[in-house]
Amino acid sequence: MKINFKLFIALAINGLSFAGYAQNANVTHYNEPHRPQLHFSPVQHWVNDPNGMVYFNHTYHLFFQYYPEDIVWGPMHWGHAVSKDLIHWKELPIALYPDSLGYIFSGSAVVDSNNTSGFGKNGKVPLVAIFTHHDPKGEKAGTDVFQNQSIAYSLDEGNTWTKYAGNPVLKNPGIRDFRDPKVMWYAKEKKWVMTLATKDHITFYSAPDLKNWIKESEFGLRAGAHGGVWECPDLFPLKLNGKTYWVLVVNLNPGGPNGGSATQYFVGSFDGNKFSPADTQTRWLDYGPDEYAGITWSNTGSRKIFLGWMSNWTYANQVPTEKWRNAMTTPRDLRLIQSKQGIVIASAPVPELANIYANTVASKNVVVNQTLDLSAKTGKLKSQYVLKLSLAQLKSYTLKLSNSKGEEVLVGYDDVKDQYFIDRTKSGEVDFQKDFAGRFTAPRLTVSKSSDLTLVVDNASIELFADGGLTSMTAVCFPNQDYTKLALQVDKKLKIKSLAITGLKSIWH
Repeated sequence: MKINFKLFIALAINGLSFAGYAQNANVTHYNEPHRPQLHFSPVQHWVNDPNGMVYFNHTYHLFFQYYPEDIVWGPMHWGHAVSKDLIHWKELPIALYPDSLGYIFSGSAVVDSNNTSGFGKNGKVPLVAIFTHHDPKGEKAGTDVFQNQSIAYSLDEGNTWTKYAGNPVLKNPGIRDFRDPKVMWYAKEKKWVMTLATKDHITFYSAPDLKNWIKESEFGLRAGAHGGVWECPDLFPLKLNGKTYWVLVVNLNPGGPNGGSATQYFVGSFDGNKFSPADTQTRWLDYGPDEYAGITWSNTGSRKIFLGWMSNWTYANQVPTEKWRNAMTTPRDLRLIQSKQGIVIASAPVPELANIYANTVASKNVVVNQTLDLSAKTGKLKSQYVLKLSLAQLKSYTLKLSNSKGEEVLVGYDDVKDQYFIDRTKSGEVDFQKDFAGRFTAPRLTVSKSSDLTLVVDNASIELFADGGLTSMTAVCFPNQDYTKLALQVDKKLKIKSLAITGLKSIWH
């Protein structure tokens, strides 16, 4: 990273930090075209996978794959941001830089409360980051051992990090894709469990001290989707009706349900050694084209909060932004539900989103014959809002978000095909990559005649949560003007039980 030493001295004289500088830059940087107003993105430059997400001392830490020299992928660092409410973020200095062992690829972070690592000193609890060292020289030379697992620790709540002198702590046994360690504490056996992506399946390892890892088992060679390499896994327990189930999240690239990158998952059991799925069906946590590398925060107790990268490797390096590129999804709470597909995950925007609620306009028992103009209901914050729709009986409908340039995004439900859809064919700038424009679909996962829909709309993205979050979709878009128009269109008379549109304030102002 190139450092402006005159600026550094000026900041030091004025008692400011680089983090303070980043916050001051928000006023101008976060007004750029297509810049998300509800979703985290760094002040500038490239971002991809969320990493090292950990909750410690009432603070949510978000680390992320970051290249501080350009808006395209490059030598990976760990960027760093913190939040008290999952909504408002403060960007901090870069946490981990590339070194002689390689780039800093994806991974996780844990609170080592029992100081099993021995890194804790003077009563300070260490945060330990577990990440993949990616050696570009080894990759270029054609070896299969250029990815290894390493650790670093912090004794000042994540502000500064020290890499372990004994890195790597888990050496590659000869697997070309050997990366993205997600680590958790398995209290029953007093050991750490690492879930690692190994080519097109998962390998589990364990260690008592985060340093000395042994192989436990493998999973996935004949389960789930295998259209591409498996990446960014996560293993965690969730309860349903008092019973504990284990969820294994696996990100896949390519091979998603709508092309390119996506997040699949399995539900089953874990005994500290082996994950056993209830079945081997392919299930998607998000059916849209633009949620990937999603994992959950550690150290949040029984609550599991999920965050993904809001892009797709098919076109992530080409989207039409100038000083920054890509962002994160809205944080989501995960829960289990019994459905016609078995036990599945339902997701919903975290309730903390209410911290940026503005005006709300609500209606009940509305009958729509053809078109209902909702533009006035979005209020002053027309490009940022949450829409909640409840139907006593589900029929086909389309929500049309559009602007005066004729650009539009269509979101809705098709009762003939029994599927939800997001159509961004005419959404604005679409010709930067041949696969960007299109209509993306997701199945309905309930037999209930009633239905609900929640949309989280930012100025350049839409997140859909239907039927209590059983179906979710995420899509980015790049209009040349804000979508200030909103209309509900139907083919057959539709009765709306309730409709509410709530404006959302920018998280940066």
